[in-house]
Amino acid sequence: QVQLVESGGGLVQPGGSLRLSCAASGTIASINTMGWYRQAPGKERESVATITSGGRTNYADSMKGRFTISRDNDKKTVYLQMNSLKPEDTAVYSCNADVLSYRSGPYRIYWGQGTQVTVSS
Repeated sequence: QVQLVESGGGLVQPGGSLRLSCAASGTIASINTMGWYRQAPGKERESVATITSGGRTNYADSMKGRFTISRDNDKKTVYLQMNSLKPEDTAVYSCNADVLSYRSGPYRIYWGQGTQVTVSS
């Protein structure tokens, strides 16, 4: 089994910062790309940022310059540093990872449960 567990969400005022973490655990042989996604009430899930095992990053246009994705391969953890937060950033943030498990054959995508981020004064 492979599990992804997010942490670090919460309530923050506009202009504030939060750092999300997502730790992968279980029968993991290798992790390829990891990413953060978000879904606001009544909206489709959207990509926030992704990072390859080699550290190549990709961001949604609206997050560039405000959000930074990083990862620690030894800890099997991906982070999302969010600065200059706006009310429209309010959403459930979820991570995913492209994982090769010892038990389930080829790479497949696993998802975390999500963590709520609320930006409000």
